[in-house]
Amino acid sequence: MSGSVVVAGLGPGDSLLVTPEVQRALDNATDILGYIPYVARIAARPGLNLHPSDNREELHRARHALELARQGRHAVIVSSGDPGVFAMASALFEALESGDYDTNTDIRILPGITAMLAAAARAGAPLGHDFCVINLSDNLKPWSVVEQRLRMAARGDFAMAFYNPRSKSRPHQFAHVLEILREECESQRLVIFARAVSTPDETVRTVTLAQATPDMADMRTVVIVGNSLTRQVGRWVYTPRSVVVPASAP
Repeated sequence: MSGSVVVAGLGPGDSLLVTPEVQRALDNATDILGYIPYVARIAARPGLNLHPSDNREELHRARHALELARQGRHAVIVSSGDPGVFAMASALFEALESGDYDTNTDIRILPGITAMLAAAARAGAPLGHDFCVINLSDNLKPWSVVEQRLRMAARGDFAMAFYNPRSKSRPHQFAHVLEILREECESQRLVIFARAVSTPDETVRTVTLAQATPDMADMRTVVIVGNSLTRQVGRWVYTPRSVVVPASAP
């Protein structure tokens, strides 16, 4: 009997934002694996095995799912947001490549609504033109790489979305991020702090770069920095879809 592995995005928090495709996979699963609070979002039912694990056990979790599939079970690895954005999809393929697993295993990656897109929608349309996404954690890459990408994105005038801006183990790094942005961008650049979007704890706040402080962000916050054309209309923030390049001087 052949099994399967599905990596599914549960969206940012509200059950209404879980796609029907993901819900079908959850309904057909024999095993659910994931970070403890994500697995806690799955309702128990007869015949379903729940395997919660710590946040830093991604490769172990991926290998476990592949082993379950080898046994003929239907494993679903759950991530918040979209599983391909700083989440479990990449970890699964890393495990598949490095282990003794059949690369023809039935694997599906099911997209979800990211925290970044949910946050942008709450604010208006701050990602309406070219943008980039940067994970500010240096757990899996050196801080020098984070800093270089920040500077290059700012110099390219991208709108930017930041994941994992500030944690208890990294309380000072976001202050350094703001310093870098102030070196590269004008002080009136708009910054959105969107925390726990689509949950009862949701807060969305827009300030200028000059007003932004490190304590406005934590690990449940997505930070969106507009480009040089991003503006406010009423309470909404949006980035125009077009860029007007000044004519060259004669």
